[in-house]
Amino acid sequence: MPAIALPHQHLLFFKSSSDVDYKKRSSSPFGTFSRNFRVFAVSSGDDASSCIPAAPIFLPEGDFRIVPGGVTAAKGFKAAGIYGGLRAKGQKPDLSLVTCDVDAISAGAFTTNVVAAAPVLYCKRTLDTSKKARAILINAGQANAATGDAGYQDVIECASSLATLLQMKPEEVLIGSTGVIGQRIKKEALLSSLPSLVDSLSPTVEGADSAAVAITTTDLVSKSVAIESKVGGTTIRIGGMAKGSGMIHPNMATMLSVITTDAMVSSDIWREMVCVSVNRSFNQITVDGDTSTNDTVFALASGLSGSSVISSLNSYEAKQLQACLDAVMQGLAKSIAWDGEGATCLIEVSVTGADNEAEAAKVARSVASSSLAKAAIYGRDPNWGRIACAAGYAGVRFSQNKLRISLGDILLMDCGQPLPFDRVAASNYLRSAGESHGTVHIYISIGDGPGSGKAWGCDLSYDYVKINAEYTT
Repeated sequence: MPAIALPHQHLLFFKSSSDVDYKKRSSSPFGTFSRNFRVFAVSSGDDASSCIPAAPIFLPEGDFRIVPGGVTAAKGFKAAGIYGGLRAKGQKPDLSLVTCDVDAISAGAFTTNVVAAAPVLYCKRTLDTSKKARAILINAGQANAATGDAGYQDVIECASSLATLLQMKPEEVLIGSTGVIGQRIKKEALLSSLPSLVDSLSPTVEGADSAAVAITTTDLVSKSVAIESKVGGTTIRIGGMAKGSGMIHPNMATMLSVITTDAMVSSDIWREMVCVSVNRSFNQITVDGDTSTNDTVFALASGLSGSSVISSLNSYEAKQLQACLDAVMQGLAKSIAWDGEGATCLIEVSVTGADNEAEAAKVARSVASSSLAKAAIYGRDPNWGRIACAAGYAGVRFSQNKLRISLGDILLMDCGQPLPFDRVAASNYLRSAGESHGTVHIYISIGDGPGSGKAWGCDLSYDYVKINAEYTT
């Protein structure tokens, strides 16, 4: 599955010890760069959108086309990202805002961590009582997690202040935070920056790009994509942005994402669709087995495309929209795994032959999450026994006599039996993927059932430990 890269900038390299240290990635899609260098991009847009390059987006095949604009591609949406002084180091944008011109149908998915951040608690309660929203504010620098009642009051004050500026109700504002756990938002810096942030709102590509950059932390690249398709004969658009690089594991990863669409869909159906897509995307990626306190997916539907209202999951139009939503979320999810801290390659695990989709997905997650398998791939060692082991402890019953494993197009075992294979060729396959920051494909069949599923991860390198030993954001 080819990567569809969206970077539209030229890169300059400056020696620096501030902000994020960039790891060496030989022959990456952006050229060779080192974690000892900061990476800046030069574009025709404003400087806020030019601090880091854009990620390659790996979209599945589908009946859609890529369009520019990210979260602003759909009708009715504006975005902005500015530096507000919240980051501990550097002056990369750290405040992101996405707004809708009309009351948008809202949906959300959140971390399962019991120590949920204050903005997570606030937004879950808000979405429980309101079906619509018009603004999403995200700060980077402080997670505002494990900050008690004071941290929760900070969220309320930030939402209320933004609502006043935008002339909307506080419950129409959703809040997200990312950064160091245990630190409250630098509230005074945030509040004083809100007028400039609102003034910077734009429906342009530059607005979307700056918003996508502003939510990043240890990310080497920003993640943004938009597609256009026909739903029920009407052209609709879905766009999105995401952040994430470390503390990535299903249910959910350490990630934030905002999804926007101009499709017309009822509240109940939209929320079900978002849940399905999250399970097929963000809940199928892993980097290091850590699930964060702040994981959030926001999804807004403006309805401004003029399409008919989708009010049944079983309708053809619903299936069309679901496929588009799946594509956008999977593209963003895979870019997060590709950008995993210390990673040299993306790993895609495809499982077939299960009794149902859920069981196939579970096996795929288990393999993608295996530290031993990930370390072997980093070492360019085709140790497929680690893959078989991880499939076996996934908690899904299957006959090992039906197990089939391939590494790329190299068949390693079939019908539960090990096969002779060219170890040099297999090792070279892994080495080639690592040198190009490409994709390692693992194919597994566990039986004859109709269920299939995929999961994504990355290799586990020495740099992962170094990055997280030194991380303070």
